[in-house]
Amino acid sequence: MKPLRWPRFWLALWWLAVLGTLVVCLIPPPSIPLPENSDKVEHFLAYFLLAASAVQIYRRRAALVWAAVGLVALGIGIEFAQGALTVNRLADPMDALANSVGVLAGMAIVFTPLRDLLLRLRG
Repeated sequence: MKPLRWPRFWLALWWLAVLGTLVVCLIPPPSIPLPENSDKVEHFLAYFLLAASAVQIYRRRAALVWAAVGLVALGIGIEFAQGALTVNRLADPMDALANSVGVLAGMAIVFTPLRDLLLRLRG
């Protein structure tokens, strides 16, 4: 992990966000009408934020690889779960793709000066 001021807090918050993503994806969807395929943007953003947050917390390349693999597996697994375990959601391969692209984009933060944003903010 990076030498953050409150490393356990940030790690717990990240895991809470991962758990929250899992829960939100398996509960009944809101009955708010949305434009067609706008959920792909939501999927991309959610996984982008989870991956970019992992970049803020983890320093070692191996930890980042495991976080990325875990997030991609979570995104794919959730799609299977939506198809198998829920009656009000559908498994959509395009959602899994949006999740995975979001993870890749979020992990790409490691190649920018933003990779240490939380450290610079005295997190």
